[in-house]
Amino acid sequence: MDRRNFLAATAVAAVSPSTKPSAFAQSATRQYIELRRYHLLPGTKQRAFIAFVGDVAIPAMNRAGVGRVGAFTVVYGENAPSLLLVLVHHTLDTVVSLRERLASDAAYARAGTAVLDAPMSDPAFVRVESTLLRAFDAMPTLEPSAGASAATPRIYELRTYESHSDRAALNKLKMFNAGEVPIFRRAGLTPVFFGETVIGTNMPSLSYMLTFPDMSARDAAWGKFGQDPAWKTLSADPQYRDNVSAISDIILQPTAYSQI
Repeated sequence: MDRRNFLAATAVAAVSPSTKPSAFAQSATRQYIELRRYHLLPGTKQRAFIAFVGDVAIPAMNRAGVGRVGAFTVVYGENAPSLLLVLVHHTLDTVVSLRERLASDAAYARAGTAVLDAPMSDPAFVRVESTLLRAFDAMPTLEPSAGASAATPRIYELRTYESHSDRAALNKLKMFNAGEVPIFRRAGLTPVFFGETVIGTNMPSLSYMLTFPDMSARDAAWGKFGQDPAWKTLSADPQYRDNVSAISDIILQPTAYSQI
């Protein structure tokens, strides 16, 4: 093939649809889930910040393109004053541009003055840490609790699995996508999201959130999960052994304004 024909063929290939979708195209609908934990000052500062998030910050985040925002306090786990937010991003653009979008929101700036303009000598909170997850293929979008809109009593469980290597982490992810998620649902471990960590601490890791009416329902569901025949078969598969080196687990309750 001469140079002219080669260039023509290359141009056609560049604009013609591929017969096999790329890995990116196959997973383009997977959401990004940001776990944002604010470490708070106790007492009136804690209450004021939690009110600011519900009254001012979450509506502004929704206007900025964040699909839903969950807001939770810790019931069981690290008991220092904190507020955990779960932000649903449909694209990476809302992740990287959120701060600028909020800064240009006049209503947000006006309503949030007490927190946003707090001086160094009297801060509104201590610090914030953030982890970015990418939803699993087996559950590409976050599913809000059925009780969120009705504000019915419910609890949430947030679990993080750490692995000793990237290969082990990918193998655990493969296990979830191979059939573990349907077993969760069947056992009553109602998932809110499953996500692999893209950016964060203690990587490689993955995190997932479950929801229950109460702790009794939670304990019963985990018991049922452990006895599920499909789970016993899956967990006995040699390829899925020794993929998790550490597990953290906290129980959460939603704030009155949580959207998840």
